[in-house]
Amino acid sequence: MSEPLVLLPGMMCDARLFGPQIAELSSEFAVMTAPVTGGERVEEVASSILPLLPAKFALAGLSFGGIVAMEILRRAPDRVSRIALLDTNPLAETPQSASAYEPMIVGARSGRLEKVLEGFMQPEYLAPGPQRAEILAMVKEMGMYLGPDVFVRQARALQRRRDQQSTLRKCKVPALVLCGEHDRLTPVKRHSFMAELIPYAELKVIEGAGHLPTLEQPEVTTAALRDWMRQPYVLQ
Repeated sequence: MSEPLVLLPGMMCDARLFGPQIAELSSEFAVMTAPVTGGERVEEVASSILPLLPAKFALAGLSFGGIVAMEILRRAPDRVSRIALLDTNPLAETPQSASAYEPMIVGARSGRLEKVLEGFMQPEYLAPGPQRAEILAMVKEMGMYLGPDVFVRQARALQRRRDQQSTLRKCKVPALVLCGEHDRLTPVKRHSFMAELIPYAELKVIEGAGHLPTLEQPEVTTAALRDWMRQPYVLQ
């Protein structure tokens, strides 16, 4: 039996982001989703999660969840048996990109969270097609459920996040770097860069998907995660 699989959702998302993967993989692996809502720094979010997790686990995070996953790998490399980084970013915010969150924080605090969420997850971040509107509606529903306080905490955490390039260079476990081909928020070239940082990492680009391949192309994404979970611990 393989180790448990821990899934970390993206910003203003919950377990519904991984709904297809949970449904498919839970017959083969112990699967859990951990909350990424507990702090105004990525370090605080990671610290709030680690006591809840098994002694050893596989770790997969998408977007903000991937950022938290890298911090968990930095803090507890002996507990992470393998890591999958989906549509995410190892770099710190620039002063300009960090300041761009301020109007959104003000909007969330002033009762305009729905409008903020519409601007945060834009249609062009997803692959074109009829499912785009349905997925955006689900993302908004998740965000409204989590509420403005969570948005503010996660935005602050993003503003203050550290550069994790050195963490990835030190990675000694099977690693999957996965990205939708149409992702304009965290584009493919960023993932090629990440895969080059990690020894023996596999880069997987999902056709017909953007920033949320778990929902846009669930079958292909699930297959990639299954293959990664079955990969031997020993890297050749």
